[in-house]
Amino acid sequence: MTIRAVVWGENIHERTNEVVAALYPEGMHTTIAKALNTDKAISASTATLEQPEHGLPADRLAETDVLVWWGHKDHGAVADEVVERVARRVFEGMGLIVLHSGHFSKIFKRLMGTPCTLKWREAGERERLWVTSPSHPIAEGVGEFFELENEEMYGEQFAVPEPLETVFISWFQGGEVFRSGLTYRRGAGNVFYFRPGHETYPTYHDATVHKVLRNAVTWAHNPQGTRSAILDAPNVPVDKALEPIVERGGKLHASGEAGFR
Repeated sequence: MTIRAVVWGENIHERTNEVVAALYPEGMHTTIAKALNTDKAISASTATLEQPEHGLPADRLAETDVLVWWGHKDHGAVADEVVERVARRVFEGMGLIVLHSGHFSKIFKRLMGTPCTLKWREAGERERLWVTSPSHPIAEGVGEFFELENEEMYGEQFAVPEPLETVFISWFQGGEVFRSGLTYRRGAGNVFYFRPGHETYPTYHDATVHKVLRNAVTWAHNPQGTRSAILDAPNVPVDKALEPIVERGGKLHASGEAGFR
């Protein structure tokens, strides 16, 4: 079955900054989607901030297996209603891949429950990404490490929860290190944070970055499909208990009545 991916891009810098526009004349989101579409098992389309509902209406998200997210300049412009809509889909089993400055996006902070802060420096430094979990599917075919000649530095402390696995750790020319590839599970959804991708550098033209992104989409995909029941909180009637019980004490709710939220 083809994995249905949507690459969401803020699409501001590409239209307002000459350097970014020269690197990504069709937008970073289009460049990423084209890289994903070289895998016949992935069908990637795009969505952007300026579109109605940011290109992510409920019916489109319902048909999305993996959402890839890049944002930077205007995280606050993303409507809270859309953020909650995306979060619900992740809980139901949609995969989410958050890229670079998306660490400050509303959706990533919503799912992490932490400030997601870090150190940074924009100096075009060499970044060496070491594979710390070589057996992980996201690192398949990458080798022991790979390098990006020019990147923005991100440094620890990265204020995120402890991940399920750390797939990559970065070293920068200035001496800092950073956990650059982190996996999480939220509800039934797989989440991957991947650090590289500053917009003034050609990171999303790099073949190894393409490989990681394709691997990540495949890993994040949940072949079991939507698990909408994960959002339910049913009040199980006494007569439906698996073993016979006798009701005792006072109660706030009638049998089968919905609880407080």
